[in-house]
Amino acid sequence: MKKRSIIGALAAVFMASALFAGNPQRVGSAAAFELLINPWARSAGWGGSNISAVRGLESSYLNVAGLAFTSGTEVMFSNTQWLMGSDISINTVGLSQRVSDGGVLALSLTSFDYGEWDITTVNQPEGGVGTIAPSSIVLGVSYAQKFTNTIYGGVTIKVFNQSINNLSGSAIMADAGVQYITGEDDHIKFGVTLKNVGSNLIFEGDGNAITLPVPQGGYSQSYEQLSSSFELPSQLSLGASYDFLFTDGYRITPALSFQSNSFEKDVFTGGLEFAWKQFLMVRAGYAYFDNRVDDGQKTTALTGMNYGMTFRAPLRKGSSSYFGLDYAYRATNPFNGIHTLSVQFDL
Repeated sequence: MKKRSIIGALAAVFMASALFAGNPQRVGSAAAFELLINPWARSAGWGGSNISAVRGLESSYLNVAGLAFTSGTEVMFSNTQWLMGSDISINTVGLSQRVSDGGVLALSLTSFDYGEWDITTVNQPEGGVGTIAPSSIVLGVSYAQKFTNTIYGGVTIKVFNQSINNLSGSAIMADAGVQYITGEDDHIKFGVTLKNVGSNLIFEGDGNAITLPVPQGGYSQSYEQLSSSFELPSQLSLGASYDFLFTDGYRITPALSFQSNSFEKDVFTGGLEFAWKQFLMVRAGYAYFDNRVDDGQKTTALTGMNYGMTFRAPLRKGSSSYFGLDYAYRATNPFNGIHTLSVQFDL
């Protein structure tokens, strides 16, 4: 009875997603699109289609419910070269720790480095008056819980900050996710996650100031312009996967996901992963962007193809502690793709 009620609830969420349709006409009108960038290589390698099957620390981005499968302590570092040729890099560090029989707590920090830009003004459009170095950070605190042998859930609270030398803005938001697992070998999985629901982002600082002459005053005065508030790019994602288990530890897992974006096109993603035990994994995915509304107009540099692989090895013979190396490539046009490398220590 419990299984039927859970499956019914998941089906209701899938049907309700039609009411949360993507809106490509609003592309570029939201703030903090950095929140939609996956900084971890393993899940990025198959396009994020493993919403139902993601495990460990990187679940804090894709579906926080998967964090509940952390067995002890996990530490991860990741570097992304975003749109090769643009000189944008993303660095992420995370730590997760099991704190009870069913609960896991995690911290993560993602930093965006956009490089240095020349300062330009109306009077000096070619620059020559210095440089600025924009930056963004995302700080997250996650908690995931095992409720039953089939139901896992979690919540992430995130703080986003974006700044330049004289202007900054911050926002706080939350993610929530659920995973449901069934089958004799726990080989059938479903996942639902709602992300980036929170406060609007407002920029404040001296950068909003403008100097204007005072009418009939014979002098000028600085005035602060009011900044518009920007909504966050909220997102509803649904996914399912199926493990085909073979002898000698081989596994093949196809996965499907659907993303409904409030400020972007809807995205349908399919992925496939081949694994040999827990030592070697190779994966690929393809993301299809819903083009029905705008007659196929392109609104992203991503072409849809994603590739990745994982290598894991014990830190010492007979140890339950592992070292993992993950790599992902996301194809783009223009630029030369997106490269992500992650290092994992499972202690």
